[in-house]
Amino acid sequence: MKAFLTVLCAFCLAACAAWNAPINPAALQEDTAAEPAFGGEVLGRDDVFIGLAFSGGGTRASAFSHGMLQALQHATQSDDNPDGLLRHVRLVTGVSGGSVTAAYFGLHGPKGVDAYRDIYLVKNAEKYMATAAWNPLVLARGLAGGVNSRKTFARFLDESILGNATFKDLWAADHATTWINASDVANNTPFLFSKETFDALCSDLAGLPLSEAVAASAAFPLVFTPITLKVHNEGCAYSEPDWLTSARFNPESTSALKAYGQMLETYRDPEKVKLVKLLDGAITDNFGTTGMSVARAKSETPFGPMSEEQAVRVNRMLFLVANAGTQQDYKWTQRLKGPGGIQLGLAIANSSMGAATRVGYDVLRLTLDDYAEDLIEWRCGLPASRVRALRGTLAGWDCRDVKLFVGQVAFDVFDADRRAKLDEVPTRLRLPEDQVDLVIAAGTDATRLNSDFNGFLRSIDAIETPTTASRITPRRITPSN
Repeated sequence: MKAFLTVLCAFCLAACAAWNAPINPAALQEDTAAEPAFGGEVLGRDDVFIGLAFSGGGTRASAFSHGMLQALQHATQSDDNPDGLLRHVRLVTGVSGGSVTAAYFGLHGPKGVDAYRDIYLVKNAEKYMATAAWNPLVLARGLAGGVNSRKTFARFLDESILGNATFKDLWAADHATTWINASDVANNTPFLFSKETFDALCSDLAGLPLSEAVAASAAFPLVFTPITLKVHNEGCAYSEPDWLTSARFNPESTSALKAYGQMLETYRDPEKVKLVKLLDGAITDNFGTTGMSVARAKSETPFGPMSEEQAVRVNRMLFLVANAGTQQDYKWTQRLKGPGGIQLGLAIANSSMGAATRVGYDVLRLTLDDYAEDLIEWRCGLPASRVRALRGTLAGWDCRDVKLFVGQVAFDVFDADRRAKLDEVPTRLRLPEDQVDLVIAAGTDATRLNSDFNGFLRSIDAIETPTTASRITPRRITPSN
């Protein structure tokens, strides 16, 4: 009888859709919080730009991206510069587990890197979550829309590393432009937690807890209930940006830009959207790189999204993507049966993420290659008087001196034995310490072995020896005068 009642309750729960209340407040009457300029103000005095993208994959992804940060910290580290290359990181974008690292770095900067392992990676981020996969009640809640509400993971993040910080706090820290990415499952597009997106919702992003955005980015289907945002129409004086109007009629606009623009348009049409439902960002963009492609596409200048001053000063750009994905599962190809049930749902989700991952990286490379060419052409067309006004001097000016390096850091650089151990690390928000350390070390070593990273190091006269654990030759990155 007890078992029958349990099953009966499970079916009753499955009949009731699970949901989260909207998390976003209406826009303030006087919205004074400003989102920092792309890359921050530091790049105005800096000739090096580093952008990092962190993939999804639970704590495995968080640990792998942490290993990448450590590699950048140790490369060119010295007594005078304990932060190494981290001082030049001006963009971090993250999805799912990678969004945790992105949000933490954006909030705490290089000084917080050393503590991240002990205060988050080795902790139980599933502390408040229901995780018993074969419990009938848990299964029913998953079928009803999601097992865990927004209050589980977000609560742990605030208790461990984010401390109830809001986007206003993130912007005030201004360590790097920080993009947290989720998926709008109705529009089938990446959803970027940016002021521009929230303006279309007539909502206040500045007051939104950072943990809520990260929880949305990590809301894997079935495991989490979709995160809900409300479109606030009352008293809204929203005016669409000029680029959106242009993109609507421009046949040369990229499909990514058009999809993003159409998403914003639906938010202003109450017949289409009253509530926005967000799930794991990896569903539509497992690297969180669409934001860069859109930012470039909607720019109306050859140097955007950088400012003019940034664009004449920068001469070395490095974009690294941390891909913590594991090898494909071929078990189903060895037998006639399967996959089915929940496994089939997960297989579909993982297939979508894998396809989005490959396309997103290819688009990023093409976008950045074109961007570098546009920068050189624009710089070489500037009159000397304008260069002097922007740089302060013509000394050392070479309009063509812009070198771009784009690389993907993944498990595939390792031998079969090490790769097999890494592939065994599950996509969970709780891992044993030995697996955490295994993945951190993999992130560090894979970054050091990356050919694009080493090409970048050579371009700044800093050559790393992959066999050494913590030091390379001192860097000679000098700011423009």
